Amino acid sequence: MCTVALAFFTSCDSLFKENEEKEPLARVGDQYLYKEDIASLITEDMNAEDSTLFVTNYINNWASKQLLLSKSKINLPEDRLAEFDRLVSDYRADLYTRAYVEALVLQEQDTAITESQLRDYYEKQKENFKLSEKLVQLRFICLPGQFLDKDQVVTKMKDWETADKTYLDSIAVQFKKIHFNDSIWVSTSRVMEEIPPLNSTNEAEYLKKSQFFELQDSLEVYLGKVTDVLEINDTAPFEYIAPDIRQLILNRRRLDYIRRIETEIIDEATKKKEFEVYGKNN
Repeated sequence: MCTVALAFFTSCDSLFKENEEKEPLARVGDQYLYKEDIASLITEDMNAEDSTLFVTNYINNWASKQLLLSKSKINLPEDRLAEFDRLVSDYRADLYTRAYVEALVLQEQDTAITESQLRDYYEKQKENFKLSEKLVQLRFICLPGQFLDKDQVVTKMKDWETADKTYLDSIAVQFKKIHFNDSIWVSTSRVMEEIPPLNSTNEAEYLKKSQFFELQDSLEVYLGKVTDVLEINDTAPFEYIAPDIRQLILNRRRLDYIRRIETEIIDEATKKKEFEVYGKNN
């Protein structure tokens, strides 16, 4: 609704109209709260009662903060006030500069990374990519507990010839979960999320290379075949670590670009006599 906070605003149009003189809503000492300070906070889904309550609460909260701020300036020691002022100034400068630099980075940073660049980085840093968690390659199916042709599914999961895959694909609508791509490396924690009967106490027994397993809970049966395993402290495979490498390269490019910006802006200011350091020997 446009007609909101009628006690404070005469019309919807007047909320956003630029007046030569700001219209105050409240005052604490020499600090004023104006209509335009609140106008953008009033949303169209507020009715008149909601918006009036919102404005009243906002004014009271604003007044409370202003009064506490005034008291703090009177009662806090000068050295603490000076420290707070410095922190506020630093934080303000950080917000502005960070937003400006991030805008430059988004506009100018090269985000294109080829697979050869990823592989080159991987080969050079391979010793640094040690696994902190066990990985497995496996295929698995989750069947309803009363599935009638379980034995046939077990046979085809083990044999895994082209005809077996085709058959299982053809009846996949009867499965509750399927994962047939056993060339993908998956963390054991992720596997245990998908197969609840697997847990930290039994995963070493079932998640072994070439292991076929059948596990069951109160509702479902899980059939799986592990094709390969990598242990903790093994070198992470390229396919698994490639997304992380891409982010590492992008982060390095970002830092290099920011350093270049900082250097160039200082050099430019020095040339224009906008920046100089006093007391240095030339």
